Amino acid sequence: MEIFQKTLTLRPRSRGFHIITDEITENFTELKAFKTGILHIYIRHTSASITINENADPDVRRDFENHFKRSIPEDTALYSHTAEGLDDMTSHLKASLLGNSLSIPVSNGRLLLGMWQGIYLGEHRENAKGREVVLTVIGEM
Repeated sequence: MEIFQKTLTLRPRSRGFHIITDEITENFTELKAFKTGILHIYIRHTSASITINENADPDVRRDFENHFKRSIPEDTALYSHTAEGLDDMTSHLKASLLGNSLSIPVSNGRLLLGMWQGIYLGEHRENAKGREVVLTVIGEM
């Protein structure tokens, strides 16, 4: 059993849902050495999230963003925690609903995602910097 861990800073993105599968796999080449295992991905922020969903149709990502805009409105009258602006508390709520980590099976150095699955970064801030993710693979080499 082997374990390898790496922290990756994702490039900055605008608010919305972004597929980051390729950015993760291209920058985590150590994954290729694992025959079987699990990749755990953890995002180190309380105002961004990580999830898996449809990777082919960009309408899905737009629909995600539109859904959260409607269900968690940026109205400072609704929240006490607004020190960093309109998107402060709403970003925390969205991140909690979607989550901060994923576990994905690995086989022969590749992620065993479904045909239409991709890893999403949910960027909930208007002006975010690059987000850090901790990548930990546990398995057999």
